[in-house]
Amino acid sequence: MGRYEILKQFDPDTSPGPVPSPCVSICTLARDTDLCSACGRSLEEIIAWSTTSEADKRIIWRRLLQQPAA
Repeated sequence: MGRYEILKQFDPDTSPGPVPSPCVSICTLARDTDLCSACGRSLEEIIAWSTTSEADKRIIWRRLLQQPAA
């Protein structure tokens, strides 16, 4: 399942419960942006995901939904 199929399954504004990881298990950092070309997160966001607050995860999801595909 690709990035946008995963992203379509979660709405950070209306989906209840724990915030899922947007990871699609294909980690590849783009050299020009330092973002994962699969999920769109920075390396720092990927590393910190398990300790990131639910509110901050929703902020990250909102950004992922707005950014173009890598």
